[in-house]
Amino acid sequence: MSFEEDLEELESAEDFLQYFELEYDQSVVHVNRLHILQRFHDYIAQSEASIPDDPDVKKEIYNKFLHRAYLDFVASDAQTEKVFKVFKMGEPQTAFVALGDIKL
Repeated sequence: MSFEEDLEELESAEDFLQYFELEYDQSVVHVNRLHILQRFHDYIAQSEASIPDDPDVKKEIYNKFLHRAYLDFVASDAQTEKVFKVFKMGEPQTAFVALGDIKL
């Protein structure tokens, strides 16, 4: 199978970490698996234009991106890293509507 086909078979953060032979702490992955995979995807997307087509080189680069994504959550947490949109939103906003503005 090709590198891309191998990646298509991977389903979980643990699958990716094992495929790239990275050591990991299960408790970190358990809490942050979606965040790690999203950050990994973000790193790939940011560098996609400069990643060579050579499968061996691409695999090494992806390995580094996944390791970096994992380490982001070893040293921090999901709320601090703000990977998903829900964490990027500001504090809840309140709006004032005067009773006189309500039309029945």
